[in-house]
Amino acid sequence: MAVAAVAGTVSFATACGGARSSASARARSADPATGTPQTVASARTPPAASTSARAVTAARSSAASAPAPAVAGQLRARPVSVPRPPIHQWPIPFGSARKRQMAAYSLRHYGEDTYLLSLPKVIVEHYTETTTAQAAYNTFAPDVPDSEFGQLPNTCAHFVVEANGRIDQLVPLWLRCRHTVGLNWTAIGIEHVGLSDLEILRRPAQMAASLALTRWLRCRYGIAVKNVIGHNESLSSPYHHELVPAFAHQTHSDWNHADMQRYRALLAGSPCA
Repeated sequence: MAVAAVAGTVSFATACGGARSSASARARSADPATGTPQTVASARTPPAASTSARAVTAARSSAASAPAPAVAGQLRARPVSVPRPPIHQWPIPFGSARKRQMAAYSLRHYGEDTYLLSLPKVIVEHYTETTTAQAAYNTFAPDVPDSEFGQLPNTCAHFVVEANGRIDQLVPLWLRCRHTVGLNWTAIGIEHVGLSDLEILRRPAQMAASLALTRWLRCRYGIAVKNVIGHNESLSSPYHHELVPAFAHQTHSDWNHADMQRYRALLAGSPCA
């Protein structure tokens, strides 16, 4: 997350990470990544509700690995030969209430009454501004108004890459997450445990895992290297779209252009073919 800059003013926030409240003890299982959504469903006919924040870990894992809702019309992600890196499922609660809130947020900010992420065009890299993945999880898990804007649903990211290279999946790829203003309608969010871009760039295990995950995702969805961006680059993305004037110029300081140029150069060295 790091520093939030809005229309010339600067404030600290936790939209991309940071510890806030205590959540359930960490428990993970190495399940397959969630399948590509087969179809797009109306926001008013959501799939079966996920578990609440008080539900047991096993039930949360089952909800996160469940397939997307099946209604006619969704295109499949392209098949690729790029290997999927090891991904540990560590889902945050994302039940029916949070889905309704995400659909309402999407309607206000993007003019789309849906909580589904369909054929994403952008991958946004973040860092948590925390020293542990647990602190980031504790920020995203409770569905409370976010600390920066006071809106629902709470912020989240699809993945967290830990310092030791472990990849955690917090949210299925068919669900939208609030991680980047103006791009949540079409972007996958990847958090990195750390306090700065440079700290992460200097960690071989974390960078190797991050690049492997980003490569797999961009090749799976046909996302160009130029559309793998840092949060700090969000306003310059051709896919940036924001209907609420107060949010139109909002961005954060994590993963600036110079550091993302280094990241994209490394990513370009491993093409999809």
